[in-house]
Amino acid sequence: MCAETVQTAAPVRLFRNPKSGHCHRVELMMSLLGVPYETVDLDMANGAHKAPDYLQISPLGQVPAIDDNGVTMADSNAIVTYLVLRYGEADTWRGRTPVEAAEIQRWLSIAAGEIAAGPCAARLVTVFGATLDHDAAKTGAHALFRMMEQHLDGRDWLAADRLTLADIAGYSYIAHAPEGGVSLSPYPAIRAWLGRIEALPHFVAMARSPELA
Repeated sequence: MCAETVQTAAPVRLFRNPKSGHCHRVELMMSLLGVPYETVDLDMANGAHKAPDYLQISPLGQVPAIDDNGVTMADSNAIVTYLVLRYGEADTWRGRTPVEAAEIQRWLSIAAGEIAAGPCAARLVTVFGATLDHDAAKTGAHALFRMMEQHLDGRDWLAADRLTLADIAGYSYIAHAPEGGVSLSPYPAIRAWLGRIEALPHFVAMARSPELA
């Protein structure tokens, strides 16, 4: 699943906040694929993500974004899709059958929907001071985790019999959910799934913040 180091003219530049799960999603994907990269940490508190030069790369002023030797792109799910198409075995990651492809897409939608509104939003409140409804985010996170706990009963991965984009898209905010006050203690199947990802060769971790749960 994890490739040898691939050849690029220069390392891919990853524009990020080191505590962003969206950014970590991309960094993890590049590390597993063996894509050389360098990180560029943006001073977002002082508006670096709204600078005109950066808006040419990420028009919404969001992280992550990449510059792959002149190919620029924003949005974490778009970036990981690009990376496996360019540097990986695309069908392995995106689906070998129509059913697998659809299931992987469903989890990418969950990453942009329920994960973003649940564990991601809860963590935005506690780590970044976002003015969001913390209780609603925690409630949504637990509703999602109850579903995932049942889904992972008897299976190792979210969408296929192997690691796919579904697992990459889901990992970061779920692994760091306790930093947002969402405990993973009631979910042994989820914790085992996280452990399998963390045991992968070339796994790279995201910066930790204090846990509240």
